[in-house]
Amino acid sequence: MVDSSNSVDNDELLFADEAPEVSNVRVVKNWKILIVDDEDDVHSTTRLVLADFSFEGAGLEFLSAYSAEEALSILKEYPDIAVILLDVVMETNHAGLQLVRTIREEMKNRMVRIILRTGQPGQAPERQVIIEYDINDYKHKAELTAQRLFTSVLSSLRSYRDLLVIEQNRRGLKHIIEASGSLFKQQSVGRLAQGVLTQVISLIGLRDSVYIEGNGVAVTSPEHGNMRIIASTGKYSECKASIEDCPVISDRTKEQLTQVSKNGAGCFIDCNYIGFLPTRHHGSHLLYVESCGNEFSEQDEDLLRIFSDNVGVAFDNIYLNQEILDTQKEIVRMLGEVVEFRSKETAFHVIRVSEIARILGMALGLDPTKVDELYYASPMHDVGKIGIPDSILLKPGKLTSEEVKIMRTHTEIGYNILRASNRQLLKTAATIAHEHHEYWDGSGYPQGLKGEEISIAGRIICITDVFDALCSERVYKDSWEVERALDYLKSHRETMFDPNLVDAFFENLDKIMAVREKYKDVL
Repeated sequence: MVDSSNSVDNDELLFADEAPEVSNVRVVKNWKILIVDDEDDVHSTTRLVLADFSFEGAGLEFLSAYSAEEALSILKEYPDIAVILLDVVMETNHAGLQLVRTIREEMKNRMVRIILRTGQPGQAPERQVIIEYDINDYKHKAELTAQRLFTSVLSSLRSYRDLLVIEQNRRGLKHIIEASGSLFKQQSVGRLAQGVLTQVISLIGLRDSVYIEGNGVAVTSPEHGNMRIIASTGKYSECKASIEDCPVISDRTKEQLTQVSKNGAGCFIDCNYIGFLPTRHHGSHLLYVESCGNEFSEQDEDLLRIFSDNVGVAFDNIYLNQEILDTQKEIVRMLGEVVEFRSKETAFHVIRVSEIARILGMALGLDPTKVDELYYASPMHDVGKIGIPDSILLKPGKLTSEEVKIMRTHTEIGYNILRASNRQLLKTAATIAHEHHEYWDGSGYPQGLKGEEISIAGRIICITDVFDALCSERVYKDSWEVERALDYLKSHRETMFDPNLVDAFFENLDKIMAVREKYKDVL
């Protein structure tokens, strides 16, 4: 409050007629300023003096509190307050100082800049306060001119801005480190691509993005249909195929994607970002991120470049792992078929067992990874039969008791063949080979396991293998009618088969019969 004689009471602010400088920088946001004082005039005068204040193109948004308790409530509601203009003496002689301690020590807010203003310096000696409390400036109200207030607020905002940049960079780099670990855990190219978009959104706060995969050539071109969308977010979520089939992607954007692909380097175009991510095995990938009308900050650009430069490595890792896994699957399937051909059974048996096992695994709500392992490992369930003599394996009549003992050893032979592998797929195959003749009531072989002592994979292949074998012709038997085989499953519920699996089998019978129809034996 200013009077004509330029005299001032201890609790009043004196402002001289000095005009603040105005920044011409582009407007980004408003900086929140919290005025904490129990005098109405202090609030109104502060707002008046700083009304035309601008820093980096942004004005000020004023919040007012008339006590430390009210200020604390506002701080909890607005964690992005940049500067606090704080009185010391309010409801108590040290209310302001106690608030500082609460902000720094209990709320753990080290970002907000605190300017302590007091009309009674004796209550809070400057040197002692600066040493004991984490404040950023100390002003006597009697000495605080408009220019000094302007300078103090400007200095505090610069400090707050710099702290924000440091914190954002810290979080960004931490996010990239965490994201890299997360991305390398992805199980497929599609999930990895979607993970990339999720991380980009989190990294820079945008929501419209597209991840595009090439077709194995260094330069992709939409004219040849080589740009396939494998993940998208926001308004591009409807895009599921090539960019040509996505009406949301403008012709200009398609041209830009083509140009970036040809140039082999990412860039920022029209305030949007197109990243170029070459991979060793599958050509180039493109990452398109739309800025939603706002320009990327320099920090955003740096984070996008760092992140996208490292994503290609993650994709190479996925492609390499996929190639290894595909090789394992192919070998497992081929070995399974070899065994079936040797025993004069059609290769369609292992295909049907795999397909029905997947249906049952999904019906039980197993993890998708486990369902995949079950599907690809199941063809090896009878791999141990390669150790059974032809005279027994191909015998058209009933086996003797001694021959039955030898035949039953195929479970342990198969297990011993596969168990040495450290590959999860082959470990699952070893378990299936060992346990697919274990029965729910403990009467099976070779270990006599009972109930849930038998792995879920062993229980699933048991019911699947028995049903398909009953419905198929063998050298020692004719095929059963489906109804007879289904009655067999019902009658052996809780003895041979897991009762939950029998229930799931009948609940999904239409799907199972569709598999049998699709993969009929060739007579």
